[in-house]
Parts: sequence; structure tokens; C-alpha cells
Amino acid sequence: MTPLRIILLGPPGAGKGTHAKILSERYELAHISTGDILRSQIQEGTPLGKKAKSFIDSGKLVPDELVVEMMRERLEDRDVKKGFILDGFPRTVEQAKALECMLVDKQMPVNLVLEFQTSEKVIVDRLSGRRVCSNCGANFHIRNIPPKREGICDVCGKALIQRKDDDPETVRKRLKVYQDQTAPLIEFYKQRKVLRVVNGDLEIEPLQQELKQVLG
Repeated sequence: MTPLRIILLGPPGAGKGTHAKILSERYELAHISTGDILRSQIQEGTPLGKKAKSFIDSGKLVPDELVVEMMRERLEDRDVKKGFILDGFPRTVEQAKALECMLVDKQMPVNLVLEFQTSEKVIVDRLSGRRVCSNCGANFHIRNIPPKREGICDVCGKALIQRKDDDPETVRKRLKVYQDQTAPLIEFYKQRKVLRVVNGDLEIEPLQQELKQVLG
């Protein structure tokens, strides 16, 4: 059986991280999140991490070539051979082309791209209710995934915070950036006949049922 090699596309708040975690456990796939890789490289003080930190500290986006290089390193790890889910990468057509070249070299082409189509109303509601642990980065939601104790992380017991970029006005700006960047990316994968659309407005369990049908 061909290993599953999946890319998740969708706006902030579409639930990609939540569903990637569930799918990676169910199908024994490596869950590769660019956010996790960035944080890990910065925390470990690697050469790539130090470069990325210099951009982040000055309020700039980490450039494509740096993100691509981090991804190249991650795809060398043994666990990706059984299949993987990419969450948060690629974000642009340039990144998608670089990824395609990497995977062709490794004879590991992507065989499914899932686009989480999600309405603005649902996204604003989800993100404005999101709370993140100030210490370990665990995610919660005041309504959908509440912590056992209000304002306290279940994992490490530290305080939960609301990220600045999760307030409604900032969320709408992030959505505009996503739509501008990602429309060409969706077309890129349509042309390769690997794109499937799922309903990102659904709650976790109904969407998991839809994903089970798509993945067979």
C-alpha cells in the first residue's frame, strides 16, 4: 500500500492542526508543522533557528528559502518514510514548487491535498475563543476544547493566554493575507489532480467522519 503523503490547506482557524494530530495518530503518519519546526530550531539555537529568530525579532516574515531549508532537513528524518501530513506548509506557490522538487528527488510525491473550506464567521468565532498555554504552547478553546480549570493549561499547569493575532480584527486581516497567498496554491494542486475539498465549518467529529470517507 502506498504511504499517505498529505498536505492540509486552509485559513487560520480551519482546524488543520487539530485534525492533523488526529489523522497522524490514526494512520501512523509523521505530523510536520512548520510552526513546530521553527519553534524547535529557535529553541535549540541551530544555525537555521538563529537566522529565523533574527527575522521574527525584527517583525519580518521568515523568508521562503529558510522555511524550505528547515523542511528539507525534516524530510530527511526516518519517520516520514511511512507517510506524513504537512500542516502550515507550503503557503505559497514558490514553496509548493520547492517542495515538489524535494519530494520528486526522494520519490515521495504528495498524493492528497485537503482544502478546509471555512467561512469567515466560523473562523472569527473559533480564533477569538482560542487560548494558548504561555509555557508549553498547548491549544484550548473556551467553548470547544475548554481546559479542566479555567485559564490553566491541562498539560503543564501554567496560565493560558489569548494571542494578540487572535482578536477579531486581526483575524480578518490574516484571512485576507491567506486568501491572497493561497488562491494560486489551490489552483496549483487542482492542476495536479490531488486536491479534495472538505467542510471546515463542521465540528471535530463530523469533519473526522468526512475525512475518513475521503481517505477510505
